[in-house]
Amino acid sequence: MRAAARAGRDPNEITLVAVTKTHPWAYVEAGLAAGQLDYGENRPEEAHRKFVEEQPVGTEPAPRLHLIGPIQSRKARIALACLPVLIHSIDRLKIARSLSRLAQEQGRVQDILFEVNVSGEASKHGFSPDQLRDALPELLALPALRPRGLMTIPPYDPDPETARPCFQALRDLRDQLAAAYPSSDWSELSLGMSHDFEVAIEEGATIVRVGSSIFGQRH
Repeated sequence: MRAAARAGRDPNEITLVAVTKTHPWAYVEAGLAAGQLDYGENRPEEAHRKFVEEQPVGTEPAPRLHLIGPIQSRKARIALACLPVLIHSIDRLKIARSLSRLAQEQGRVQDILFEVNVSGEASKHGFSPDQLRDALPELLALPALRPRGLMTIPPYDPDPETARPCFQALRDLRDQLAAAYPSSDWSELSLGMSHDFEVAIEEGATIVRVGSSIFGQRH
């Protein structure tokens, strides 16, 4: 990637999540044929239909599902039934408790990211930085969740440069939390979408979530 080269980073350090929400399973098949393995979905019901009910048994290579949208507590069970490799959007204690309880019942440990509203925008989901700091002792003690890092969605602006301060703030928060809780894994930063992923990569993203730049506008 050009952005990785500009930042002096190895492109192999960055996971491209192709966001297939509202697109049919055929788009996933086409992506798999082109070598794309990681896919993002916003809604657990749509993800389950596409990646569990419609995905042919024995699909090779197997797609890796990321749940990137907010999850209501009543949708926790179907979210886990999708078998996501990573849930990006743990935005409050209630959903974390529900997912951990259900995953523990199933004998599983689910990889997650904490979603942080670093911009303070009222319409955005996520812990505030202070809320996350206050909740972390309980969050890190939940037995069936494995935290891997942080995610944010900045306020939309057609100028991608306006997202840079949010990305920097999330990276700085991650570094602070890694120093305070060194036994936990803080390696992942899920930053950037179609219009600002290059800035996100320059600011340390390890995961970018790109939809319309790959598949065109949503249906």
